[in-house]
Amino acid sequence: MSLKFRLIVMNFLQFFIWGAWLISFGSYVGNNLHFNGVQIGSFFATMGIASLFMPALLGIIADRWIPAQKLYGICHFLGAVLLTAAAFQTTYIPLYVLMLACVMVYMPTLALSYSVAYNALAKAKMDVIKDFPPIRVWGTIGFICAMWTVDITGFKNSEIQLYVSAIASLMLAMYSFVLPKCDVNKNPESKSWIDILGLRAFALFKQRKMIVFFIFSMLLGAALQITNGFGDLFLSSFASVPEYAHSFGVEHSIILLSVSQISETLFILTIPFFLKRFGIKKVMLMSMFAWFLRFALFGIGNPGEGLPLLILSMIVYGMAFDFFNISGSLYVEQTTSPKIRASAQGLFMLMTNGIGAIVGSYAAGAIVNNFVNKAETPSWASAWFIFAAYALVIGIAFAFIFKYKHERTEKIKM
Repeated sequence: MSLKFRLIVMNFLQFFIWGAWLISFGSYVGNNLHFNGVQIGSFFATMGIASLFMPALLGIIADRWIPAQKLYGICHFLGAVLLTAAAFQTTYIPLYVLMLACVMVYMPTLALSYSVAYNALAKAKMDVIKDFPPIRVWGTIGFICAMWTVDITGFKNSEIQLYVSAIASLMLAMYSFVLPKCDVNKNPESKSWIDILGLRAFALFKQRKMIVFFIFSMLLGAALQITNGFGDLFLSSFASVPEYAHSFGVEHSIILLSVSQISETLFILTIPFFLKRFGIKKVMLMSMFAWFLRFALFGIGNPGEGLPLLILSMIVYGMAFDFFNISGSLYVEQTTSPKIRASAQGLFMLMTNGIGAIVGSYAAGAIVNNFVNKAETPSWASAWFIFAAYALVIGIAFAFIFKYKHERTEKIKM
């Protein structure tokens, strides 16, 4: 079994687990369990809460004590147990607690999967920037397959989506035993607690470029969970409009939303070209303005005559997500010392999927409550336009504040 194939299987299952519930969970708890916007937002904020410390903590453990691939398997086994337990819950607090525990063991696996892949490719003397994106694209394919599975089967409206995710999680936990071995850096000569705990990654904040990069990563991270949490609820709201009630975009909303992930598979493959030609600053700017279009097109689209606008929104999502998440991870990988790379990846996750996701999820929930749930005349468009304006302001500010001179070489340079 080739190295690339082994990493492809890992990425496929990694994101199948997430795709089985991430996009459809908001509609399930909103329409079936009748939770409000803030409660729905709180479920997606759990990913931010977990990312505040879990990826960094487990990154430290992977750097220092337990090989990343073993830690990876342990997390997915625990995730399978917690997802199964969550499927039995129908009230807010028990379900919230179990989903919080679930994402606490899942979110670190995102950074650990990058560490496992980067380590294996480096040991095989392969080009990480060139060879990783075609491997990572299979993660997105796994996400899409999960979305189609829960949509076509009708599981998107029930707790069975959590069982589907649990089965995939158990499979990946067992598969982790055949993943490439990762080394730990015990560094017995070091006596510093900073070294022992693996906190050297926080020294990156001494560099102005890294401070600015991480701050804007955090701000942009606020946009990551908005359409995950409310996109399907938005589309399903058209079921109350007779002319749209039986449209494809309403009856198969998850498949429509999966166009976003299909677009992602294409944009992932362009990352090596864009990073080497334009550099991280321009690539991040492309992502920020793509987020602006993502939200604005949601605001003016509908499942009828406005369907092309929704499809265009799905297409630009690929650039919005990949040019931020994947390119940002590669930038961190190429600009940090090998001794702290797992910790640095955890720090990147903390800023984006941690602080950023918490603020974004709760703020989005409050905005949806104000303009949709509590408004006399519900207006999803107003909510989407607010999200679009936010992304536009972030993009303009980043263009002026982040100072970066790109050199067209084979490696990313600061």
